[in-house]
Amino acid sequence: MELSPEISTFGVLMIGFILGLQHAVEADHLAAVSTIVSEKKSLWSASIVGGFWGLGHTISLFVVGAVVIFLKLQISETVETKLEAVVGGMLILLGLNALRKLFNAQEIHAHVHEHGQHEHTHFHIHKKREEGPHHRFSPRSIMIGMVHGLAGSAALMLLVVPTISSPFLALAYIVVFGIGSIGGMMAMSFLIGLPLHFTVNRFVFLNKGIRLCAGVFSLGLGAFIVYEKLVVA
Repeated sequence: MELSPEISTFGVLMIGFILGLQHAVEADHLAAVSTIVSEKKSLWSASIVGGFWGLGHTISLFVVGAVVIFLKLQISETVETKLEAVVGGMLILLGLNALRKLFNAQEIHAHVHEHGQHEHTHFHIHKKREEGPHHRFSPRSIMIGMVHGLAGSAALMLLVVPTISSPFLALAYIVVFGIGSIGGMMAMSFLIGLPLHFTVNRFVFLNKGIRLCAGVFSLGLGAFIVYEKLVVA
């Protein structure tokens, strides 16, 4: 039995949505978003971080996709490798920034008190004043998503362009793929934010351990990607 064009189109778009959901859980994506989510106390803010990452990712894919589809341009393997190395460098910076914020978050002061003839030293931990206002809807997540979108555009174009005959269906595929990645990353950001949310005030040491792991993971993965793309290649 031959499938109707409507069913075939629906199937293509459903595949795009599912692949978009799956795309969100790749290691480099989670590493980047986790460094920002680790700064958030609200689960809503954590989810929004993932949503804006997915939005930036979709913007890049759509723009590159339109250029490739309508202008018949190709993304070379060399360009793809360099873009992936840029992602690695970005992960290194994100990891270093997360670690910097973690270790600069508190100051330890020693206070000397006298009780009669005895002198006692007490150590107190004070939180440093924030470096600037924390905007819930920071554009940083969008920019990070756009960089990831550029790096992943080559692989997606190789999948979409040769197999989808209609250029408008190919663009619709990219949009649906992007919607899937937005939903997937919002869900993953929410899950990453759960332990941070529940430990921020009651289990400070555990909270800091999670933030430390996020920073080290991003830093280590970024260094590995840069080494693989620029040194080994």
